[in-house]
Formats: sequence, C-alpha cells, structure tokens
Amino acid sequence: MVKLVVSEFMSLDGVIQAPGDPNEDRSGGFEHGGWQLDYFDDVFGDFVQQGLDATGSLLLGRLTYVNFANYWPTAPDDIPITPQMNGFRKYVVSSTLTEPLPWQRSTLIKGDIADEVRKLKAEPGKDIQVMGSGQLVQTLVEHDLVDEYRLMIHPLVLGKGKRLFRDESTISRLRLIDSRVTATGVLLLTYLPATT
Repeated sequence: MVKLVVSEFMSLDGVIQAPGDPNEDRSGGFEHGGWQLDYFDDVFGDFVQQGLDATGSLLLGRLTYVNFANYWPTAPDDIPITPQMNGFRKYVVSSTLTEPLPWQRSTLIKGDIADEVRKLKAEPGKDIQVMGSGQLVQTLVEHDLVDEYRLMIHPLVLGKGKRLFRDESTISRLRLIDSRVTATGVLLLTYLPATT
C-alpha cells in the first residue's frame, strides 16, 4: 500500500491559491498569483526534491492539471524536475475533462473519487503526491485518505484566497514529524494524521 501525500505551498494565513504564476487562478478576484516565487532557496529545493524522489504518481484536480499540462511538457530541460514531472503517471479528477488527456501518462479518474483513490493506494509502488488541487484535497480529507502533509508555509499574509483547511473542515489532529526553516523564512513542515 502506498502513501497519499498532500504537498502545498501555503501562506501564513493558509492560502494555497495560485502560488506559481500571476494568471494561475484568478477566481474570486484573486490578484496575488505568483506569491511563492521569491522564496525559493537550496533548502527549499532539497525539500521539494525529496518529496518528488519518493513519488511514483501524481493525483491532480482539473485546474492544477490544466496548469501543469500547459507548462511541463515544454518546460526547459535545465529545470531539474522537468523529466520527473513528465515521467510521473498522472491521475486526474475532473467532471469536465475528457480523454485522451494532453499530458503524457495521464488518466482520468471516473466514478467515485474516494473508491478510486483507495484502489490506487492499494497498489504497490511509491507515494501518490497531490499538489495544489485544493477542492480535491477537501474530498480526500473528508474520506480520511491523506497519509501525510508536506506544507511549505511562507512568511506572507495574503488576506484572501482559497485555503487548504476551510471553514467547513472537521477537526483534524496532526502530528509533526519533521520541520526545517529556509533562509527566506519558509517553514517546511511534515505532518501525519494523529491516530488518537
């Protein structure tokens, strides 16, 4: 059985919306896209790379998938993670996309999301990593499918935007298993759901 890992760039006030590009997700009038870009350093890069090295496949919501599919297939080879991102098996949750999906090794998840994810987790292999995909994460949390959270909390308050843990979320107790701080003040935190 493999782990399902939620990996998120997050502001201090919990916003995960549009970290990588100004036009990534402007829904709700969000105007702060690209907020994560000034905080990257070697410690941050090592944390991201360690997560990718433990990953065998990606589980993505529609918006994150479309953004990734528009970038990674033609991303420069000098970006170290380009071959990994393109090489991963991608599982996509969407009610509007249809197959064939444009990014290589991509499969649309059909049917009950929780049941399909349980089947994926039951297969042997490396971790399944969820990046972004805020709405999908809500479903995964609701069905107790998340095995680990890798949160990169930036020293920035955005004030508005889509949050990882939302108002309708139930109480979830987590156990910190690793923490680091980058030179730019980003907290790199790894949590497991607490069993008691």
